[in-house]
Amino acid sequence: MQTTAYGIRRIVDRPYDDTVASTRAALAAEGFGVLMEIDLREKLKEKLGVDFKRYVILGACNPPLAYKALQEEPDLGLLLPCNVIVYEQSAGRCVVAAIDAGSMLTITGNDKLADVARQVGEKLERVIASV
Repeated sequence: MQTTAYGIRRIVDRPYDDTVASTRAALAAEGFGVLMEIDLREKLKEKLGVDFKRYVILGACNPPLAYKALQEEPDLGLLLPCNVIVYEQSAGRCVVAAIDAGSMLTITGNDKLADVARQVGEKLERVIASV
């Protein structure tokens, strides 16, 4: 697994559709639901007429943790849901990545969110590791 300033990612040797399905299953196993899905390839073709690799953005939410965080920071909805992406790097090879919840929530300046950020981060790390 690799980390960046704003996310965690992993390269997997499996087909795109299988990777998306495995990512959805891993999210569900950690208590996340997918609130929205953006097929970036489709949208870029529709809006710009360009071809792009297979790429999906999954807007994931863990309701109990989101509720807890929103009680501490009502405007946190601006940063929700947690984005998880899957894209095709090459035939049979994909990248799966998730936002770093800790980094994301530090911009609020609200220290009361640290525990929720840690819990979300641990769950998303397990998701990425298990795909």
